Amino acid sequence: MNQKHQEDLSHIRSMMERSSRFISLSGLSGVFAGIFALAGAIYVYLLFKQNGVEYFDGEQKMYSYDLIMELTLIALAILILAFGSGIFFTLRKSKKFDLPIWTNTTKKMLLNLAIPLFVGGVFCIALLYHQLFALIAPTTLLFYGLALINAEKYTFSDIKYLGTCEIVLGCISLFYLGYGLVFWAIGFGILHILYGIIMFKKYK
Repeated sequence: MNQKHQEDLSHIRSMMERSSRFISLSGLSGVFAGIFALAGAIYVYLLFKQNGVEYFDGEQKMYSYDLIMELTLIALAILILAFGSGIFFTLRKSKKFDLPIWTNTTKKMLLNLAIPLFVGGVFCIALLYHQLFALIAPTTLLFYGLALINAEKYTFSDIKYLGTCEIVLGCISLFYLGYGLVFWAIGFGILHILYGIIMFKKYK
């Protein structure tokens, strides 16, 4: 009787979690997002070298308009690839475990995620407009971290740890403005891969 009671409680807890949290997120989406970010960072570094820019020489740099536009397109491509992989692995996990995707909880999570990201995006465009390029990498890390923490209450609570790490990294990078690419690679690349592996093992 006691064992049956525990099983019933476990089932009720599982049903409540399904209805109140978006649990279709897959750790593999984080891994692939990190891989895309690292690949993008390496490509950008090689692009700098190709354009005669020595990224680690410690000097303030001025970039041409064409190079800035190419970097912007690379960032958008990485975002699309990461978002696409997230959708793919989420759909795959949902189908495998028969989990609902488009629910009120999903809408709330996306809204809480989108607000800080939208504001951060506008802020980055303003930095780009005013040619304050060195502040763009820290800004993306900070607003992304805030977005993750803001969305945490509607998905796995573990995501707040990733968000906190992104914010801490963004704050540190504010004092090392010449190395934004390094911090960007760590935040969006390495941290995502580590987080994705942990989540995959924990919730597979």
